[in-house]
Amino acid sequence: MAVVTSLVSAGRARGRTWSPSWRLVGRNYLAHRRSKVFFLTGFLEPVFYLFSIGIGVGQMIDSFEFNGRAIPYAAFVAPGMLAASAMNGAVLDSTFSIFFKLKFEKLYDAVLATPLRPTDVARGEITWALLRGGIYSTGFLLVMLAMGLVHSWWAVLAVPATLLIGFAFSALCMALTTYMRSWQDFEFVSLAIMPMFLFSATFFPVTAFDGVLRWVVEATPLYRGVVLCRELTTGAMSWDSLVSVGYLAVMGAFGLWLVGRRLDRLLLR
Repeated sequence: MAVVTSLVSAGRARGRTWSPSWRLVGRNYLAHRRSKVFFLTGFLEPVFYLFSIGIGVGQMIDSFEFNGRAIPYAAFVAPGMLAASAMNGAVLDSTFSIFFKLKFEKLYDAVLATPLRPTDVARGEITWALLRGGIYSTGFLLVMLAMGLVHSWWAVLAVPATLLIGFAFSALCMALTTYMRSWQDFEFVSLAIMPMFLFSATFFPVTAFDGVLRWVVEATPLYRGVVLCRELTTGAMSWDSLVSVGYLAVMGAFGLWLVGRRLDRLLLR
């Protein structure tokens, strides 16, 4: 409460130069600035995945075809891991952390004693998740570049693409978290995330699936993120990129709208 109050007082003293949402971002920064090890693990996990799967297993696989081009396996997997890491970071920040703040720490009850509103809380938490995700994605993309896994100047848009992925997942997952009643409910999160991670064309082409199963895979949000990142880093562009951008933008906008309504009902009832 003291941190929130000091941030609000600072904002007032500066003539409201901070938007309400950014005050909550500032609070999260102050709370996490000493957690360097936790922050570092969020970056290293996808890098280790890339080394073990993209490089290790890649020695036994020649290449995959993607949008009519033959792509080395490591260059095929790397953008998939980039999209998956954006998803995992967004889900972590917008589920377990939000649930603890909402149900146990009662942080948002204190926040609403200030001029911040439920929609400001939603935007602030999502912005914080995107800032962390953007740093992770930039670092991962630099690792890809150093390893020679970036084959197009379109890759400069890969970081904005990961921010869009993070926005879509963090907004919707934060909204769904408001329906959680206990920690056991998060088993449903794992039940949804793990199959998407394994089967959304992250490690092998979507052409491995046939019929209805392929349609189901192509309808998942992670697949749209994987396709978007893979087309940008390889330069094998198609209309799928625009479909993915529209899909993820609509998903994020809906999640933001829903979480605003849910927080308003839970905290102001």
